[in-house]
Amino acid sequence: MLHIVWFKRDLRLSDHAPLAHAAARGPVLPLYVIEPDVFQADDFAHQHWGFIRESLVELREDLHALGLPLIIRHGEMSTVLTDLKNEIGRFALASHEETGNDITFQRDRRVAAWCYEHGVPWQQFRQHGVIRALTDRNRWASRWDAQMSEPLINEPANISAPRQEIFSIENLDAISLNFGEADKPNRQSGGRARGIDLLLSFLEVRGQNYRSAMSSPLSAADECSRLSTHFAYGTVSIREAAHALWGKRTALLAMHEQERPTNLLASLKSFESRLHWHCHFIQKLESEPAIEFRNVHRGFDGVRNEGALTIEERAKLLAWKRGETGYPMIDACMKMLHNTGWINFRMRAMLVSFASYQLWLHWRHTSVYLATQFLDYEPGIHYPQVQMQSGVTGINTIRIYNPIKQAHDQDPQGVFVRRWLPNLALVPDAYIFEPWTMPQTLQEHIGVIIGRDYAAPIVDHLESAKFARDTLWALRKNDGVRDVAKQVYKKHGSRNPAREGRPGRKKTPTVPIIHAQLSLGFDES
Repeated sequence: MLHIVWFKRDLRLSDHAPLAHAAARGPVLPLYVIEPDVFQADDFAHQHWGFIRESLVELREDLHALGLPLIIRHGEMSTVLTDLKNEIGRFALASHEETGNDITFQRDRRVAAWCYEHGVPWQQFRQHGVIRALTDRNRWASRWDAQMSEPLINEPANISAPRQEIFSIENLDAISLNFGEADKPNRQSGGRARGIDLLLSFLEVRGQNYRSAMSSPLSAADECSRLSTHFAYGTVSIREAAHALWGKRTALLAMHEQERPTNLLASLKSFESRLHWHCHFIQKLESEPAIEFRNVHRGFDGVRNEGALTIEERAKLLAWKRGETGYPMIDACMKMLHNTGWINFRMRAMLVSFASYQLWLHWRHTSVYLATQFLDYEPGIHYPQVQMQSGVTGINTIRIYNPIKQAHDQDPQGVFVRRWLPNLALVPDAYIFEPWTMPQTLQEHIGVIIGRDYAAPIVDHLESAKFARDTLWALRKNDGVRDVAKQVYKKHGSRNPAREGRPGRKKTPTVPIIHAQLSLGFDES
């Protein structure tokens, strides 16, 4: 029987279980479908297609070397399958499991119904450490270890192509999709070769100071792995990264201690933890798809405006989106994101924190916009992370970032701020992070008038942060809220005591939650 291998967010040939399964059982037809519902969704952007397209070009070349075509179709998946059945007759379908947004979740349900109706066997395979139909979070980490420790699946050495001619093969080079915005001018390029290069250069050279360099936007762009987008679209698998990391660690441990690169073992440990957390967060959405739309902890419903924004809220949201809040570190991060589609984990957390606490905006109003701005957008990581940073999970500590302190800590000379906000280039160091405090005479002298050449602060960050902190902690002390938090922890919490901790007992004055590290995808590795 002909096996159609449906490529989705797994654009590679190595460590690809559906491809290996199909190749061992008969002729293989590789398929990628440009689905209007997915590509026209509010969380999809031009930059995402740009990365996908580049990855598909390389995938097509790799398949061609094996004697296979890459079939590109445009349309709703069930309709595409119907067309293929009419063209080629009987077939089986193989793919990886996908934990995506609600659009792909409902799409998969329709595909399952179509396959059942038409007698088409559809076999799905785990791609990450995410477990479908998980009933118990206990021992999840050991199951992740077992999945990642399995041998890598080699690219098929012998594979047969379909005998019949496949009609209506869309030319990838001629496909033109219309988006409301331009591609990011300096985003990462797609393709497996680039992903592998990043993995090797990180393990061999760039990752040496990863643990200390990941927090500052000055160093993170070069010294983080930059693999998050390749993981999101599957040009490199998590298991491939884990095996490469373990191999590098073994080689380092075999070296004389004095010959080992300084800090690299510690950095590899930090990177490995983020491979775990990549799947840990996706597991949350897999287990509760509604996390995309509603609070993990329903006790926080209504604490922020979940409906239509007021005029004041719309103005705040627009200023935040444009990078015109009047807080240079916030605005510089947003400008970098607009240009590159990437910013490091701490700065992402700061952007969400500022929007959620200082601007008091509901995470639904900010998360979809950030999805379009993050090239490495992974729904299963994105929505749980945004909720965590917004303080509505009930099991994570409320972490409110001070944008002035973060600027001093992560950009002490204002290099990053001046790079992305060139209109502040002449502002003296003493005022670079609080330019509104400059004397009027100095503003006129350097030609930077606050309110004209750069925005005045749209809120008092200390006053608004105090309101947010008092409001949320008062709610968390409620016995009913604490009881629900225990259920949230049981379903979603990490069992690692150094991560997300159990909610405290009722008699304690506050809930002692351990800070959770941010993970791949939402905040890079």
